[in-house]
Amino acid sequence: MQISFLKMVSISILLLGLGACGSVAPRHHTHQTGPIDTSTVIQTARAQLGTDYKYGGESPDEGFDCSGLVYYSFLQAGVALPRTTFGQYKRTRAVSREQLARGDLIFFRISRSRISHVGIYLGKNRFIHAPSTGKSVAIARLDTPYWRKRYIRAGRIYPRREIAQN
Repeated sequence: MQISFLKMVSISILLLGLGACGSVAPRHHTHQTGPIDTSTVIQTARAQLGTDYKYGGESPDEGFDCSGLVYYSFLQAGVALPRTTFGQYKRTRAVSREQLARGDLIFFRISRSRISHVGIYLGKNRFIHAPSTGKSVAIARLDTPYWRKRYIRAGRIYPRREIAQN
């Protein structure tokens, strides 16, 4: 009975890990209360151009997957986001394409029926992302047929308010 339970747990963990770009365990989240420094976010992401894609990667030394690049870039600006693409999606407030601003996150459905890719908007219909295995961090255009077809929505990260405990 223990063996089947362990197999079931192992299979569940494996399936969760294969679910979306960067589906690794969530990290500790700090609460940013001031404005988010999107210039630092973008500068950090741009500094990673050419860094190899690595599934589950979240640092320049090991490489990045899409949500790992977002996680790392925001962390350098003092904002700890969830580590997964879907966690980052849930942490944003939707913004229309017309309201996109530098530093907003852009979410895509690459395969299956769920959000599976994220990038950081740079302005002028461009975003930076870690594409896929065999590729490296790059800048892409949001208005190409490939990305336009897979676009889900954009979202903005807002500072969280500290809740005073009495």
